[in-house]
Amino acid sequence: KYALREDPDVVLVGEMRDLETIEAALSISETGHLAFATLHTNSAAESINRIIDVFPSNQQEQVRVSLSFSLQAIVSQALIPKVGGGRVMALEILIVTPAIRAIIRDDKVHQIYSMIQSGQKFGMKTMNQSLSELYQTGKISINDAMNYSHNQQELTEMLQRQKAPAYS
Repeated sequence: KYALREDPDVVLVGEMRDLETIEAALSISETGHLAFATLHTNSAAESINRIIDVFPSNQQEQVRVSLSFSLQAIVSQALIPKVGGGRVMALEILIVTPAIRAIIRDDKVHQIYSMIQSGQKFGMKTMNQSLSELYQTGKISINDAMNYSHNQQELTEMLQRQKAPAYS
């Protein structure tokens, strides 16, 4: 909360573990500052729910509105063992569009995944799309792709479609 007295352009909040920290991050972003924060979740939708759920139920609608106006993007990442050694990053990217803002405001966060699936033109990507890409380029093994997938059936179907011959 003292960072705003320094008139920063960008604020790095660090991990948002509690109500006070999340309130501060929202307050910073509402004042027009670019705020970056970390949150340990498995997906973009889970991040939104975690932020909202930390507030008492009587404040959650107001927080949804606030978050829908201030949120710009969520990047969910995982470091996966790379074939041949090292690690490579797989990521899910949510870019907040007007449709995403409405979904957050209307408490329909369960629809976000399908918006990410179809949002490639906005720069969005699901974790499974990232895992598929990494596997197809030989950077990760099929076992690691499956182990890091939150929906193994979807990933399997995605990989099968990519191997199918294209017909004109």
